[in-house]
Amino acid sequence: MKWANALSTKPSLEAALQDVVARAKLRLSDRLVVVGAGAPASSGTSDTSTESTGGKDADLAILFVSAAFASEYARVLPLLRDMLSVNVLLGCSGGSIVGGSREIENEPAIALSLAQLPGVELHPFHIDAEDLPDLDASPTAWEDAIGVPQRSQPHFIVLPDGFSSRINDLLQGMDFTYPSATKIGGLASGGNGPEQNALFLNDQLYRFGTIGVGMSGNIAVDSLVAQGCRPIGEPLRVTKAERNVMVTLDDRPPLEVLQDILRDLSPEDRELARTSLFVGLLMDEFKSKAERGDFLIRNILGLDPNTGVVAIGDRIRPGQTVQFHLRDARTSEDDLRWVLSRYRDRQSEQISDGVAGAVMFSCLGRGSYLYGRPDVDSSIFRELAGQIPLGGFFCNGEIGPVGGTTFLHGYTSVFGLFRPLNAA
Repeated sequence: MKWANALSTKPSLEAALQDVVARAKLRLSDRLVVVGAGAPASSGTSDTSTESTGGKDADLAILFVSAAFASEYARVLPLLRDMLSVNVLLGCSGGSIVGGSREIENEPAIALSLAQLPGVELHPFHIDAEDLPDLDASPTAWEDAIGVPQRSQPHFIVLPDGFSSRINDLLQGMDFTYPSATKIGGLASGGNGPEQNALFLNDQLYRFGTIGVGMSGNIAVDSLVAQGCRPIGEPLRVTKAERNVMVTLDDRPPLEVLQDILRDLSPEDRELARTSLFVGLLMDEFKSKAERGDFLIRNILGLDPNTGVVAIGDRIRPGQTVQFHLRDARTSEDDLRWVLSRYRDRQSEQISDGVAGAVMFSCLGRGSYLYGRPDVDSSIFRELAGQIPLGGFFCNGEIGPVGGTTFLHGYTSVFGLFRPLNAA
């Protein structure tokens, strides 16, 4: 398994595509000794066996195109047709683009990752929101709708349009149908309304729904989710709740509990709580002691000073454990370092010895907006993970698992790391 990535900031679409294709192909060839002849290329949403690249430049191409080229999205795939030959191409538009240790924000940029994936089968798909099965439908119905067989034990990259995908329903259905699969991705960004984002799949440009690729065979996908928060106060038990409203915590009004917590904070943290206060939901109630990373972070939508209830951006039920959290630049940076360091420490070898390539899906609310300087998340990844080819974009929402369930996140950086399932 070999990956390569290239980033271009040329202001011309055609020049930028030529640049990333030439440099990504060169970098991939430097890593490869291509062996064997191959099968014909696939198109549409048919399965593609990748025992070899079949005379193609690569098995998989992942492309992220800056919204600076929004008026030219329709030209991207026709231009690429004469520059690049791959079995499956997947990509989307992005408000900001990531390549290597650089994050190009709100300026022209294109990032291209190329991968040779021996022993891996690729299953590209596009699905419209109206074609999603009911949430109580059988796994077979979901399998038929997505077009990826359960028996192949796939992992997924998913790129939805946030205006037209019903992405939360899709993720719930995918978790039900493919419970052991890693699912990562991000909502296409750069557009301010319906049909303004771009989804690229093989030779088709879509403006709606969700595109993705299932990957099965000799591939493992490790997911890292950095939510960028730190807890304040102590874990609390939800003793009464209605839908997404916490009515009582430890038999007290949540606002009253929160006020007690805020009194014990530093003046700086009390000020931070005015704009960056969140709630974390413990994902494993059987853990004897909650630790960093065990909470799913959700927005606080509102507080009622008369009743003391607190509404959050997810359903809540009595008996759940919650804890209030704060987010700021330093916490986000520290959390990403912790997530990457923990992953590195759990590997029996250096990350770069086993991981061939990586993708990064980061929130539009991170980057310079959060840190006051560019390239923070991608540089931390390079520092702690080494010279792994990395491509990605800044999303309208990030997709990744917490506690074994896949969620749509905000203010988060999600990384997918690709390695052979069976070492050579």
